[in-house]
Amino acid sequence: MRPDKLVMMANQIAAFFAAQGEARAVPQIADHVEKFWDPRMRRAILAHVGRGGAGLSPLNGRFFAGCRPLVVGNMAAQCLRGDDAQC
Repeated sequence: MRPDKLVMMANQIAAFFAAQGEARAVPQIADHVEKFWDPRMRRAILAHVGRGGAGLSPLNGRFFAGCRPLVVGNMAAQCLRGDDAQC
């Protein structure tokens, strides 16, 4: 999947949850990505973040940058716990 399409999708998700404030939105973004994004999509967006994350909203930038080393599994659980040693 093209990075620009993933960025658009991620920004739509972030916009939906943004009204709840960052403390609540970031775990909700994590939950959505873990439940509904295919592992290939997760790998692609994390690779895009690794190249600078152009186009991502600030909220998404904070979420995905904190989870960059995660490739597929347990993204939501680790980020919800704030387990930076694994994120």
